Amino acid sequence: MKLSADSFPKVVHPLFRFFHVDFDPQRPPSNIEVVLASVVAIVGSLVADWLLVVAGTRVFPSIKGYGHFQFSDYSKLTVIGVVIACIGWPIVARVSSKARYLFTQMAVVVTIVLLAPDYYIWYQGAPTKAIFVLVLMHLAIALVTYFSLVVLAPVRRRRGPAR
Repeated sequence: MKLSADSFPKVVHPLFRFFHVDFDPQRPPSNIEVVLASVVAIVGSLVADWLLVVAGTRVFPSIKGYGHFQFSDYSKLTVIGVVIACIGWPIVARVSSKARYLFTQMAVVVTIVLLAPDYYIWYQGAPTKAIFVLVLMHLAIALVTYFSLVVLAPVRRRRGPAR
């Protein structure tokens, strides 16, 4: 049984059209490609985080020792977020003929939402310079993860006629 938009209530059809959820995918990435891209995304994101913490604490010595800059603190959250994105990419690739477009929109929205905790801890009195570095870390994670997935585990054009 092939899933289609008609399998869902009509009320969601406009949303499906808007987000290009058409259940008519191109060729999704292979599982091997997704695993490789996921490993690259995790390692690359952790390296980017570490580099930003090192650079941030050198540029702003007053934030050295800030609790959220401990590897054990940011690495857990980074890995969880990247793994969720890496699970999402092949799902998006299987439900949309414009998977990269949809995934880009999702990445932007999720990144903005994930900045909310940074705003909250800043509002609670955390140093502005530390929050600046945390925001850069979020942006770096988003970029590393997005490009790892769409480049190393790309969606390809279908071979032959559509089914």
